[in-house]
Amino acid sequence: MNILFLTLVYIDDVNNRNIYADLMRKFRDEGHNIFILTPSERRLKQKTKVVKEPGVNLLKVKTLNIQKTTLIEKGVSTLLIESQYINAIRRSIPGIRFDLVLYSTPPITFSRVVRYIKKRDGAKSYLLLKDIFPQNAVDLGMLKKGRLPYLYFRHKERKLYKISDFMGCMSPANVSYLIKHNPAINPDTVEVNPNSIDPASQFATAEGKIAIRQRYHLPLKATVFLYGGNLGKPQGIDFLLEVLRSNKNRKEACFVIVGTGTELAKVKSWFSKNGPDNAILIEGLPKDEYDSLIQACDVGLIFLDRRFTIPNFPSRLLSYLENRMPVIAASDRNTDLGEIAEKNHFGFWCESGDITSMNKYIDRLAADPDLVGMMGKKGHEYLLENFTVSKSYQIVMEHFKQ
Repeated sequence: MNILFLTLVYIDDVNNRNIYADLMRKFRDEGHNIFILTPSERRLKQKTKVVKEPGVNLLKVKTLNIQKTTLIEKGVSTLLIESQYINAIRRSIPGIRFDLVLYSTPPITFSRVVRYIKKRDGAKSYLLLKDIFPQNAVDLGMLKKGRLPYLYFRHKERKLYKISDFMGCMSPANVSYLIKHNPAINPDTVEVNPNSIDPASQFATAEGKIAIRQRYHLPLKATVFLYGGNLGKPQGIDFLLEVLRSNKNRKEACFVIVGTGTELAKVKSWFSKNGPDNAILIEGLPKDEYDSLIQACDVGLIFLDRRFTIPNFPSRLLSYLENRMPVIAASDRNTDLGEIAEKNHFGFWCESGDITSMNKYIDRLAADPDLVGMMGKKGHEYLLENFTVSKSYQIVMEHFKQ
């Protein structure tokens, strides 16, 4: 099949590792012709162009800045993206007809592009639902229900769902939420199709882990707890800092925070004022360096704001499980992340803000390397059974057997 994939994630090379590039490689390796529309933001100073790789065509579309920019430019960029993508398809790949269009949220503003391809080519459409907007913004106090911006984006959200032949959600709780709050959706078109990766096959040796810890000045004997990912409003950063504060005198545990985001300045300020001996902050890392660092850590941390009413399921969980790390998730009560982790014995859950429970789990894992190893093994097994691109590919292709 000729497959078109729409994303706001910048994909420079399909061989780079992330949930979208991994999935597109799987489709390519199964014999499909892949076309990826990815934004080339204004800051890159590049014109719209097609980059051809074996089995994959990357159409890098010139856009305004979307990530790490002002809210105004981000908003305008999101509104313009549909027209920019349609024009790029018409001008850069005019002779290609598609059998399937895949797309992910965010954003929710791809409905015009999807409708254009479906009407022109008779293509089927499949939404990979990674974000439920605008409700997540309402939960965090960034939008108000009933106001014009909310009504506009809710309208766009409904149009995207309506144009989608099939929808893959990250977890069972996501499926239930989507159907409950969108009665116009046919439940038969909604299924679980979780975040997935192509798992690495090689990992650092014991000697290699020591070398990695020495490189980042991490203690060799302490249990290393890693948070890697976005440092923004959705993560409830105040609780992350409370965890660091309440454990700053602990010798048998070390905390590594890696990331960037809108709350980075707050985190940097806390580190500057408190100077913890058992915690370090790394302001983002290239993907290959992060993949190296994570191999020398023991436990993965996940933080989500307790105000969320939507069931988030962060993709950073996959890198923890891939590296045989148990997880501690501090989140809202609506996600089923904690339930899945505890039921399958690869992690613990507490509500964000519950410092007593959080520290109980930190105590338990810091004191028991055997438990860390056992839970890490369980998590890796669960990843291989549920979160691989082979699994996601099979779920999508089940609809196209004929």
